[in-house]
Amino acid sequence: MARQGLIELEAVLAIAARGSFRAAALDLGLSTTALSNLIGTVERQLGVRLFNRTTRSVSLTDAGRTFVEQVAPALRDIRNAMATARSQGDTPSGTLRINAFATGAREILAPLVLRFLRRHPQVHVDLVTEGRIVDIVAEGFDLGIRTAELVPSDMIAVPLGAPRSFAVVATPSYFAAHGRPRVPPDLLGHHCIRIRLPNGAPYRWHFEKDGSPVQIDVEGPITLDEATLARIAVLDGIGIGFFMEADVRDDIAAGRLERVLQDWTPPTAPLCLYYPGRKNPSAAFRAFVDMARDLGKAAMRRA
Repeated sequence: MARQGLIELEAVLAIAARGSFRAAALDLGLSTTALSNLIGTVERQLGVRLFNRTTRSVSLTDAGRTFVEQVAPALRDIRNAMATARSQGDTPSGTLRINAFATGAREILAPLVLRFLRRHPQVHVDLVTEGRIVDIVAEGFDLGIRTAELVPSDMIAVPLGAPRSFAVVATPSYFAAHGRPRVPPDLLGHHCIRIRLPNGAPYRWHFEKDGSPVQIDVEGPITLDEATLARIAVLDGIGIGFFMEADVRDDIAAGRLERVLQDWTPPTAPLCLYYPGRKNPSAAFRAFVDMARDLGKAAMRRA
């Protein structure tokens, strides 16, 4: 296997992570046929099957699972060694992979990511958004973005700003026609945009005042799982929406939406950039973290 280099090992780990030859081939920039041939070569050299595969599914064999568990840490060390060698120059370059949930990505895209790219044009940022909490090391990410309370304790966290808050909003015309809720239970008499969590469960709107939390299982004409879609529905006058304040800040300032129950939506934990400790980070990694620290300090000064 040494004659072919690391591509076979990368192929095995990619298929194990993605559970699909097609998805892994796309990640590696290979055709499905080429990837299948690579795996066939590895299995012949090892004398054991690594994957059980049918036309509809792919899964690791027991031998394959053991192989992946042993190879993955070694391959990470090799990648880190190669990244360290590449980072000896002073010019940030290469790819930074960042995992974030969608709301957090929207908040940091312009002030951090796009600003960073303008300053360092030789860097490519691969920003992946998803609702689930992932192990950024195991899944090949350099950095993660989550609220402070969701950052794993073994990670280094960089606050990206002041505490955030939720906002309950609707159009002025909706409130003129239906009245304004004064306390959270009033929402049960209103049309609300329901929220579906990544696991498929409905989200109960969370409120708190004077240390007393309240959860409301709202009713309404539509259930959505993406804030940008919910914003469209609210702006169209369908009902009341529940958002991170940053997602509707401009609409509130412009008068397109009005906020209610603000005394029931106190500040919550700030966003954080987080990453595992690194002895020899790349120039791009260092530059991004430094910019994130500056962004967080500037936001705290304005707060």
